[in-house]
Amino acid sequence: MDIAALLAALEGSALATSIRNTPVVFPLIESVHVIGLSLVFGTILIVDLRLLGLASVQRPFSAIAADILKWTWLAFAVTALSGALMFTTNASTYYGNIYFRVKMALLVLAAVNLLVFELTAGRSVRQWDRNPAAPAAGRTVAAVSLALWIAIIFLGRWVAFAPSATTPADVDFEQLENLLPK
Repeated sequence: MDIAALLAALEGSALATSIRNTPVVFPLIESVHVIGLSLVFGTILIVDLRLLGLASVQRPFSAIAADILKWTWLAFAVTALSGALMFTTNASTYYGNIYFRVKMALLVLAAVNLLVFELTAGRSVRQWDRNPAAPAAGRTVAAVSLALWIAIIFLGRWVAFAPSATTPADVDFEQLENLLPK
């Protein structure tokens, strides 16, 4: 099955049709997605600020991570599920949307960034756990994490309001100029 057929099958599924045709379902799923993303970002923000030495420096990093990261993963699961449900309703359009694609690529980079933490500063937490800030590798990962998640949030909003063009070459600049105030 090629990608176009797979996307069409997703859009034509009973689940996607039900979500699209029931007026309150899509906005409800989108609201759950936004709340979940808020929790994901909020909990990541707490951990990253601790790694950077900008917040909660009196608490060991391991205690903060133990208290918070379980909520991060739960919120991420809810956000991923709600995002997948929204994707099914208009899979071809989302798949072709450049902002959606970049957002997905940044999510992969966020996962790689987490792996980098685990392979560097994460392996030596016992040595710096009570220090005000993580070692350079941990601080770098935290800064990259914050930048990635902020970009993911912005791109997620742009997905919803992007023109139907899928690439910059598809944009009708003459039409865009007509939208600008004269």
